[in-house]
Amino acid sequence: MADDDVAGKAKSAFEDIKGKVSDALDSPQAEQVSDSVLDSVADFAKKILPDEYDAKIDEVRNHVDGAIGTEK
Repeated sequence: MADDDVAGKAKSAFEDIKGKVSDALDSPQAEQVSDSVLDSVADFAKKILPDEYDAKIDEVRNHVDGAIGTEK
């Protein structure tokens, strides 16, 4: 019974914060931070990988960017 109680409380806590996490990921602040991080990672990848991968790096960067922040 104790496991069921803990699982129930965990599920309830998750439901309580799920909306807050979603709102945070869809915020202008998340867009700014994610753009900065994604740009840095893409630039680094372009420096260490052959130029032939630049287009794929940009494609992946843009796909991830579309999933985070306000820019869809």
